[in-house]
Formats: sequence, C-alpha cells, structure tokens
Amino acid sequence: MELVKVLRNASMPDRTVILTTLNDAWAETGSVIDLFLGSFRIGEDTKKLLNHLVIVAMDEKAHSRCISIHPHCYFLSTAGVNFTAEKRFMTPDYLKLMWRRIEFLGKVLELGYNFVFTDADIMWFRDLFRHLNAADQLVIACDHYTGDANDHNNRANGGFNYVKANAITLEFYKAVNAMGLSIKYLDTAYFSGFCEPSKDMNKVSTMHANCCVGIENKLQDLRLVLDNWKNFTALSPEDKILKGTSKTSPWSAPD
Repeated sequence: MELVKVLRNASMPDRTVILTTLNDAWAETGSVIDLFLGSFRIGEDTKKLLNHLVIVAMDEKAHSRCISIHPHCYFLSTAGVNFTAEKRFMTPDYLKLMWRRIEFLGKVLELGYNFVFTDADIMWFRDLFRHLNAADQLVIACDHYTGDANDHNNRANGGFNYVKANAITLEFYKAVNAMGLSIKYLDTAYFSGFCEPSKDMNKVSTMHANCCVGIENKLQDLRLVLDNWKNFTALSPEDKILKGTSKTSPWSAPD
C-alpha cells in the first residue's frame, strides 16, 4: 500500500513515473544523489520532472536522506542483504542489487505504471520525453550505438530504460523472456555516456557516468560534466551552434 501511495503521488497523467535507486554510498551530502537532483534543476525544462521522480532507497540511511531532500521516497527492504556500501560493477553484491531492482520494477509494471528507470549517476539536461514514444514497449540506452535503433547489436545499458506497462513487458520482467517484445535502442547523440559521449551539446538529453568505476571517479567526472553544461547554457545562441559543429569534444570528462 505504501508503494501504491508513492507511485500515485508521483505519477504523470498517463501513469508514468521516473524511478532511481539509492543506497547509503551514494546518499551522502555532496555525493551522487545531490549531483543527480542538481542536474534537473539546471537542465532545460527538467525541474518540473522532479515532481514525478521516485527515489527507491535500498537501506535505512539512504531512506532517511531521501526524506530530507525529496518528496517521493520508497524504502525497498531486502531481508538478509546489506546494500549500504558501494557495489562495484559485476561483484556478487552488485548482481544481487540488480536482481532485486528487476523484481521491484516488475512490481511497478504489475501495478499498471509505466516507468523511466535512471541510474543516479545519469545527469538530466533536457526533457527527454520528446524522444520517447508511448507506443514503444521497452526502450533502452546504449554504451555503444550502431546507428540503428532496432539493431540488437547495440550494446545495451540497463542504467536507463523506458518501459510501457502491458502483459508482454510484465512477462519480460517476471521471466526475463517474452514473446513479441519489441526493444528500441537510444542514440548516444541524445542519451550520452562516458563510453560514447555525444559530440553535440545542442542535442544531448542525458550524460551517464558509465565506463567509470569507483564513486570518487564518478563524482569528479560528473562535477566536470555539470560545469561543462553550465558553461554551455551561458553561451549565446550563435556560440551554441558553433559549439555543436566543433570537431573537438565538448566535455572535460571522463578525466
């Protein structure tokens, strides 16, 4: 009932919510969650999206911090598992965290809510819903984009995805296999990351600290990204266009 209440309060009119997960390692003051929320506040037309963001806390400390900084928080407890510390990519605890997240997202679909899931180390700079089609079943970001949104050779990254609540996607999240599931992959020119940074800041909607291991490295690089964005938004319209046509990378990160 608590989850139903939180989702209802955060939902858009079409029953879509934005979800991210948080543990204590990323919840400290000045850590990843503060940069994440800060990006919404300085992005183009993104501050309003905070009204539809639910922070799913994986431990009590993260939940307490969430309550102090954001209106929509949900505590996802897991018996016998401590998700407080940093979970490095592909370690056993990281995999447990991922499976718990998949189970939770399946429950959100079961309750009839579409969702955009975003890792907290993704900076939001533009309202990206203009790139999402309500007819799509599952849309996922990439570490590497081949140029074809339907090509399964795209290197998918589960840190960002949009999922439409229906019988097919629910079956996928329950059994990780579903007949008739249509997957669309997102262009890294718009949904960017350190693995394959967008070359044009006039297009980019998000920047993910993927291909970057360790919280201190992520924090350093994400602060650089936020500085790059602030400098870009301070430019004149003419200089923004010139920035987009430059052959040099507009980003200082990854350092």
